[in-house]
Amino acid sequence: MKKLLCAALCGAIIASTTVVFAGCGSSTPKEEINVFNWGEYISTGEDGSLDTIGEFEKRYNIKVNYTNYESNEEMYNLLKESNSSYDVIIPSDYMISKLIEENMLEKIDFDNVPNSKNIMKRYQTTDFDPKGEYSVPYSWGVVALCYNKTMVKEKPTGFKSLWDKNYSGNILMFNNSRDAMAIAMKLKGITPTAVTKKDIDTAAKYLSEQKPLLKKYVMDQVFTEMEGDQAALAPYYAGDIAVMMTNNDNLDYVLPEEGSNLFIDSMCIPKTTKHKELAEKFINYMLEAEVAKANAEYLGYSTPNQAAYDLLDDDIKNNKLIYPSDDYLNKCYTFSNLPQDVYDYMQNEFLKVQS
Repeated sequence: MKKLLCAALCGAIIASTTVVFAGCGSSTPKEEINVFNWGEYISTGEDGSLDTIGEFEKRYNIKVNYTNYESNEEMYNLLKESNSSYDVIIPSDYMISKLIEENMLEKIDFDNVPNSKNIMKRYQTTDFDPKGEYSVPYSWGVVALCYNKTMVKEKPTGFKSLWDKNYSGNILMFNNSRDAMAIAMKLKGITPTAVTKKDIDTAAKYLSEQKPLLKKYVMDQVFTEMEGDQAALAPYYAGDIAVMMTNNDNLDYVLPEEGSNLFIDSMCIPKTTKHKELAEKFINYMLEAEVAKANAEYLGYSTPNQAAYDLLDDDIKNNKLIYPSDDYLNKCYTFSNLPQDVYDYMQNEFLKVQS
């Protein structure tokens, strides 16, 4: 889902982290943890950036088995149905609420996560985790619209452009039900939070009208499509759009005038864990000011970590795609968990649209 921001920042990242991340030994790791995260959603060491996982392994002599998923739904299904034992996962707001309700998350022992003090006050408790017991915010952002200036002659104003017949065959759409349905609902005057089956029917009908205009449904494939000038329009996560714009000067963005999804992704420990204290050690490491700063710079996403935010360059803080104004955020919505029958209905109806 999420990717590096720009090579221009990498020298600064290395310079600011050299002292902090002095390695400690190269013996064979005695312990290991399994981290399950979105694709392209952690600083990897590419282009001179911080190798987040590598530095953790060197410092603590703990091996990290790191794997990816493309959507909350994929993560949930693997967590629910597989025999894999994950120690740290990074789901989004509504999915965290669902996991809490289904007793699939461990409460975090914050005595083992002292760096949680770095989290901004507004993110310490949330609607999806009201007591702040099960999750620690990792990043946040909004869904925006990316477009190719050489293919789209008039700057779009909102997501309605994704139904514009002038761009038939050059439009991309989310390949996950919650984001795709939400865009359709918002354009139909429905607030995409606690939705009903009737709301889903309305959205599904609108998405069916869009389908003949689409080139394809995408998640991480959006990078290849947009960076390679292979599509004209794509809704996607703001941090990833910032990356794509860095890699292709033909790209620009729009914050949809109707508002959009404000998402918060957080670190959690699933009940499947066999290494809870090691998982808490990893979460605490990710919350260190320099680590969180380097990770935020690489990803291009908004950080909920005040200590990291204070270290960011002003040009990043002033980027309205990454840190939209409060006025714009007030027009945005955050997903809530849906009753199981409504959730299943949404999944099934989206599959029908795609078939």
